[in-house]
Amino acid sequence: MHKMTATPTPKTKSLRTLQRIILPEAVQTDVIPLYIDSGSATGVQLPTRMDGDAADAIAEATAVQELKTDANAAPSRSESPDVLGRRSTKIDAGKTVSFGTYFNAFPASYWRRWTELDSVNLQLRTEGDGMIVVYKSNARGVIQRVDAKVVSGVATSTFQLTLAPFGDGGWYWFDLTATKSDLILQEAEWQGDIEPRLGQDGGKATVQITTMNKVEYCINNIRSLGENLDALESVQEILIVDQGTDKVADHPDFENAVKPLSGKFRIINQSNLGGSGGFGRGMYESINNGSDYVLLLDDDVVVEPESILRLITFADYCKNPTIVGGHMFDMFDRSVLHAFGEVVNPWRTFYDRPHEDMSLGHDLAKSNLRSTHWMHRRVDVDYNGWWMCLIPTEVIKKIGLSLPLFLKWDDAEYGLRAKEAGIATVSFPGAGLWHVSWQDKDDSVGWQAYFHERNRLITALIHSPFEKGGSVLRESLFLDVKHALSMQYYTEEGRLLAIEDLLSGPEHLHPSLSERLPVIRGKVKNFQDAQLKTNIDDYPQPKTKKPPFKGRRNFHAPGYSKLVPWAVSTVGRQLFKPVDEMAEKNPQIQLTYAENRWWTVSKFDSLLVTNAEGTGVFWYKRDPQQLRKDLVRASKLHTKLFTDWADLRKQYKEAAEQVASYEAWQETFNKHTESEITR
Repeated sequence: MHKMTATPTPKTKSLRTLQRIILPEAVQTDVIPLYIDSGSATGVQLPTRMDGDAADAIAEATAVQELKTDANAAPSRSESPDVLGRRSTKIDAGKTVSFGTYFNAFPASYWRRWTELDSVNLQLRTEGDGMIVVYKSNARGVIQRVDAKVVSGVATSTFQLTLAPFGDGGWYWFDLTATKSDLILQEAEWQGDIEPRLGQDGGKATVQITTMNKVEYCINNIRSLGENLDALESVQEILIVDQGTDKVADHPDFENAVKPLSGKFRIINQSNLGGSGGFGRGMYESINNGSDYVLLLDDDVVVEPESILRLITFADYCKNPTIVGGHMFDMFDRSVLHAFGEVVNPWRTFYDRPHEDMSLGHDLAKSNLRSTHWMHRRVDVDYNGWWMCLIPTEVIKKIGLSLPLFLKWDDAEYGLRAKEAGIATVSFPGAGLWHVSWQDKDDSVGWQAYFHERNRLITALIHSPFEKGGSVLRESLFLDVKHALSMQYYTEEGRLLAIEDLLSGPEHLHPSLSERLPVIRGKVKNFQDAQLKTNIDDYPQPKTKKPPFKGRRNFHAPGYSKLVPWAVSTVGRQLFKPVDEMAEKNPQIQLTYAENRWWTVSKFDSLLVTNAEGTGVFWYKRDPQQLRKDLVRASKLHTKLFTDWADLRKQYKEAAEQVASYEAWQETFNKHTESEITR
């Protein structure tokens, strides 16, 4: 590992562009709320202090916020300003448009916290008659008018704005009102007067996409990048790590799509080493080609190209080498933000929100930035998802590459590792992409359960501050019981195999990248509950002697007070009561995915269950012998985990540096590289 270089002292220079005002394509009406807003600015007034019941104060503020939503709603299709280009728009006379939006407001508190900037300039070029009003907010979402200017004809307007009051949170933005005539915004940008940390020209990045048979997504993103070359000024190379059988380079549009990127485009075809193998390759290659950063991107995404420039720019200005990530929006509901920031709960070693009042899946078309109070507080995170994450190569040289986890937990583990080394991660507002939603996925069941279980435990072994990993072992055993009682025997087989591999020591990690998935998937044929059929008529019709629950679909959880006696009764029934003879031939009921909960499924001997995607149906059948075997095996493995925890912790912590090293990954890549293509 290498030591980080000393951070140079910032020098005052001429104004540099920090963030440009951008607009969507005219046809993208569903994303307009992320770029342009309408109506006057009316923030949410929270108490200056939250003594007493903070939850009540937040709930009251949220109710007020919802009442104001109509006034702050995004423009409808008929009301939307005329988008003249990526940086220009026309506001009709008598109308007001706000740029207090996700992509165009200036996240002042992030620049205040992580850079040496003490002020920012806002510069606008306009044509027509109107008014510019500049606003700011504080960490509680309270909005204040800062400055205003009347403009006429062709005008250039500049506002110098201090960053001093943004210690806990807050944004800057501006509104435009067209008065006597239409008002055209020709362009606008936020500027800073300090030299980037890496010198006058800033850093260069490798943009790396890991893909597995998502060719159309990759071609569309290549095409989009080629159409926005001005956003790629700081990009040294665009690298696709193709691990699939359906190759990106074989697409009929490949040559035309990649043509504008000639001289900085490369594909590496390699064996399927999972997400961590693909992203690890991006880290490895960015060191080899001399990049200052690597930007990791998922394949099933739509990138806002300007986000690439913003991430690199912000990282250039950070006081110290910093991991900078972008936010994720829902590709199929494009104004919905997945999360504003994420942490790892140290007691549970599980994903969590930084603040209780933060919403997951927040729709900015229904409650915009200006009226969503929790989006004004700066959020400090433990990690950023690798759907879009910029990592300085200086950081990689110090703490290593990704752990070879295949998928799941690689990004969170890396963020925790960086944090322990004194390296911050920032989830940076204004830099985002659209990702295929997780609403229609359930990766806690099926083959991915192996990686969830093993990698969560590895993360706890290396990073948990608690002697026995907090609650992680108790939760792990509970999940084993839950899956076994739910007749998800294939899922449970993967989870138990994960613990057995974990107990074998960290030496299994690199070989498992290519070896473990075929083994797990090979077990599908052995389990009835893993057989998916797309046509429900391929199964026998549900049939019972009597309708379950007297014919009512009354599926309620037992509740905490009754959980223990209910669990004892349920385990006893499943272990010792014979399976109903009719249920061997016919399912007793068909459940929707929403009804597929362990406290419901465990009441039956045989049932049909729709998968999360809605594309097929599983047939679950109770097997007392399999249940008994799984429960015994789970109990023994968790007993050994608990007993050997200290020794395992020592093994994994001591091996982590070598396992994540450049040299270890080089050996793996040498075995699994198939070919390279450059354009």
